[in-house]
Amino acid sequence: MPPLPPEAERLDVFMARANARYYATHPLLSDFITAPEISQVFGELLGAWAAMVWVSMGRPNRIILAEAGPGRGTLMADALRLISKQVPAFAQSLEVHLIETSPLMRKAQQAALARYTHPTWHDTLESLPDGPMILLANEFLDALPIRQFEHNPKNGWQERYVQGALFCLAPCPPPVLPDGRTLEDNSVVEVCEPALAVAQMLGQRFCHTPGAALFLDYGHSSSLTGDSLQALRHARPAHPLEAAGEADLTAHVDFTAFAAQAQQAGAQTYGAVTQGTFLRALGLMERTEQLATHASKEDAAMLHSGAQRLAAPEKMGHLFRVLALTSPTLPAPPGFMKGPAA
Repeated sequence: MPPLPPEAERLDVFMARANARYYATHPLLSDFITAPEISQVFGELLGAWAAMVWVSMGRPNRIILAEAGPGRGTLMADALRLISKQVPAFAQSLEVHLIETSPLMRKAQQAALARYTHPTWHDTLESLPDGPMILLANEFLDALPIRQFEHNPKNGWQERYVQGALFCLAPCPPPVLPDGRTLEDNSVVEVCEPALAVAQMLGQRFCHTPGAALFLDYGHSSSLTGDSLQALRHARPAHPLEAAGEADLTAHVDFTAFAAQAQQAGAQTYGAVTQGTFLRALGLMERTEQLATHASKEDAAMLHSGAQRLAAPEKMGHLFRVLALTSPTLPAPPGFMKGPAA
């Protein structure tokens, strides 16, 4: 096998660099629409979820409500609107913290939340202050950089690097894989080390401090092989290695590996369940009907269309999954009534 070109980058390094440039320079994530922009009910339900978890914690008089990857601030604004109206005691006890590195996005979030709160921003989850915490993370894990590995009998394990707009391979030690993953020759295996670090950090935190975290993302409940790296440019699929920094790079979340890491660190895990199942359990259709009753014909149609897009199996309802992490002493959170993950 020829030596690795000196300019080649490991895939996770390439992905981190490309996404950092994309998020810093593109106007408010214009290449895709996330669930909070589809319907206000999405953020409201997550606000209700957080309020119920706060009650299960014993209603602490100070609690951190954090969001990782808060986008335009829409989710948090919708959540806080509901909380301030329906659970004012929770609203008075919470401190809002946002994990966001882009100055452009921070300005948008500040504008969206100005009437509710003055959030504190962080570059990483690790800098969040101590104390009881509820963390919301919608489409956060999918943007974290991944490594990709290939295996075949002739060359053994090799890792993918990026040279220009092409992949190249370099020999490597066997990667650590989740239990139960089957591997066929020439298949691609993905490992997201930053996601596993998040699971480890939260698991350790929740062992000694009351807390819960909710992750909504696209992926699979069980670990699978295959290349899931993808790119969106100008709202259309694009080659993931071309025009670095001009496209949003994502990969499917391995919820099995993420949950296993959190459990090993001491957290209790619930799910992953499908987004449709989770949102319906929280009252998606009932809240949609409640709003539609008092809306114009056009707005009611948009509310119903948004609910279907979020929950229908052929839309986002099946591809997107939901996983919760909690302190071991807390009861099962809303939306996960079948008990903890195995």
